[in-house]
Parts: sequence; C-alpha cells; structure tokens
Amino acid sequence: MNRRRGLKEIARVLRYRDFRWLWLAQSASVVGDNIVLVALALFVIGRTGSASDLGLVLAAKALPLVGFLLIGGVWADRVPRHRLMVATDIVRCALHALLAVLILAGSVQIWELVVIEALFSTAEAFFRPAANGLLPQTVPEQDIQQATAITTMSSNVSEFAGPTIATVLVLGAGAGWAFALDSATFLLSALCLIRVRPRRRSGERPATAAHGSVWADIREGSREVRAHTWVWATLASFCVALFCGLAPWFVLGPLVARSQYGHLSVYGVIEASVGLGTIVGSLAGIGWRPRHPMRAAMCAILIWPASAILYAAGVSLIVVIPATVLAGVGIALFDVWWLTALAERIPPEKLSRVTSYDWMVSLALLPLGYALAGPIARGLGVVPVMIGGSALAGLALLAGLLPRQTRQLERLEGE
Repeated sequence: MNRRRGLKEIARVLRYRDFRWLWLAQSASVVGDNIVLVALALFVIGRTGSASDLGLVLAAKALPLVGFLLIGGVWADRVPRHRLMVATDIVRCALHALLAVLILAGSVQIWELVVIEALFSTAEAFFRPAANGLLPQTVPEQDIQQATAITTMSSNVSEFAGPTIATVLVLGAGAGWAFALDSATFLLSALCLIRVRPRRRSGERPATAAHGSVWADIREGSREVRAHTWVWATLASFCVALFCGLAPWFVLGPLVARSQYGHLSVYGVIEASVGLGTIVGSLAGIGWRPRHPMRAAMCAILIWPASAILYAAGVSLIVVIPATVLAGVGIALFDVWWLTALAERIPPEKLSRVTSYDWMVSLALLPLGYALAGPIARGLGVVPVMIGGSALAGLALLAGLLPRQTRQLERLEGE
C-alpha cells in the first residue's frame, strides 16, 4: 500500500464517530504513559543512582497489573467497557497529580513512588482489557485491522514523542512536570470516552445480561485461551522474552547509556528511536495483510532483541539507532497482526477476558525480572546481563514459532 492510499484509509476509518473518540482518548493517555516510563527511570536513577531502587519501583508498578488483569478482563466483559475506562482514567489522573505535587514539593520518597505506582497499575489492569474489547465495537467488522493499525500508530507516535518529552522535562524543568502532564492526559482521555457509544457485535450478549461467578468467568476465559495453540504458545514465549529481555532493558538501559555512551540522555534517544520505528510499522500495518499473519508477526518481533544486544554492546549509535528503528517497525507489525487475529477469531463476549490473559501471562514474570535485574547486574555486570537477557529473549521468541498452528494460521477471507 502506498502512502497516499494509507492516508486515505486512515481518514476513512476516522469518520466513524465512536472510533474517533476512542482514538482521541487513547492517543491522549498513551502520550502520558510513555512519558512516565522514561521519566520514572531517569528520575530514580538521577536521584539515587541505584538500579535496585528503580527495579523496586518498576516491580511495584508491574505486580498489581499482573495480579488484577484477570479480574479486570471479567469486568470488562460484564459492564460497558467505555464506562470502566472512564473510571480508571479518573483514578490514574488523581494518583499522578498527587505524585507530581510530591515531586515538585521535593518531599517524595521511594516508598511513596512504590505505593502510588502500585495503585496506578491496579487501575490500569481494568483499563487494558476494556480497551482491547472496545475497539471492535466502534467500527464495522471489516475495518477491525485498519482501526487496530491506526490505534497502534497513534500509540507509537506517543512512544516516539513520550521519551523525548520525558527526557526534556526530567533533565530540564523537572520530573514533577512530567507526571503533571501525564495526569492531564488521563483527564482528557476520560472526557473523550464519555462520548463513545459502542455497538453490540454479532453474538455478544448485553452488558446487563446475567453472569456467573467471577471465577467461573475467569475459567471460561482460560478454556478459550487453551483452545487455541497459537494463542497460548505466543503468550508463553512472550512471558519468557519479557522477563529476560524487557526487564533488563528498563532497569539497566539508563546505566548502559551512561557507561557505554557517556550520558543518560542517550537512553531517551534510543527509546524515541523505537517509537519512530513503531510509527512506520503501524502505518505499514494498515494495509499489509500477510497470508500467515502470526508467522510474519513472530518473525518481525525478533528484530527487537537483536537491536538490544547492539545497544548493550556499545556499538556505534550510527548502527544502533537504525537497528532500533527497525525493531520498532517489528514491534508495531506484531501488535497489529496479533491484535487483529484475536479480535477476529475470539468470540466477542470473551475477547476482554482473553486479552486479559494476554497481558497477564506475558507480564507474569516481569515484576520478578525488575526485582532481579539490579542485584544480578551488581554481580555479573550491567552489560553482560543485558546482552545475555536479550539473547535469551530472542530464543524464547523463536520457540514461539514452533507450533504448526502458529506458523500456518491463515488470514480470514475478506482480510
């Protein structure tokens, strides 16, 4: 698909009123999310210089997210999803407004960061499954991939802009302003989501319909995941890959920037490069429909651990930055093809629960990875841990291609 046709597709899908409001809401909040990811790393490392402190904060941020995702998925299939998202946006707005005040007042402690981020992630555990389930309710069935790609692209624009804004704010005006801006984005997101009026998809029961117990609904979601080899195998591979590769990236990445490249700001530049690549990848994903989407998705994501190894090894930024951009392209294409496959093949009334398993299983070991990265790096060294972890992540993703169902899954008629 050429660029002009891609832009026409974007304009066409954005004509759907409800999708447009959802897109605006997620675009706003994701900018803040990506500011915070980098702001937390730069603030904690700048304040204490301890990878273990940063690992503790990130673990506190990830653990409640993993713990509450299944319950969040159940409720996202039970109540109007857009209303659940509004409630979580308001909670997250208030929490990061409080954190901004504490930082600006100069009185914030690490334990306060831990508590606030734990509560923040608890709310996020209800938001993510609801958002994944809501998107297909805002466009006709035949436009799900295009809508997914457009949403992914706006998120990826944020992944490019967020680290840049965070680096400027934290190293310039101060981290408090980064969290204040994030708080405002959640308020804007809530105001947009109030205007969404989602449709009911074919076969989807009303949100007011009678339901069984929470645990019965969780078990039903588990059965749906286990019924599809391509789903559970992909989740298992990502569980290992994120533990080995992503946790060291966030905990040790700033220290690698300082030791290998001489300045903390290089970490922000590399994060922005990932974001730039994801913009390109999601734009390509609007019209690129491979015959075997999961095979293509798993091959695309393999670029990420390879680029992380180059960064950790201290290879020239002339090589690392283009490699990181390509990694971003691969990440975005994986997201588009994976989320489209789920939305089109999982029954609508179970979609939020299945996507909650997606998040929960993929992130299950991440809190442990955050907690262990710092202590292991003290014993073995920052660079060896990051290189070794990235290599193991690559092997785990390769293993995700082993099931025949993953490799042979074909696009649906009309894709």
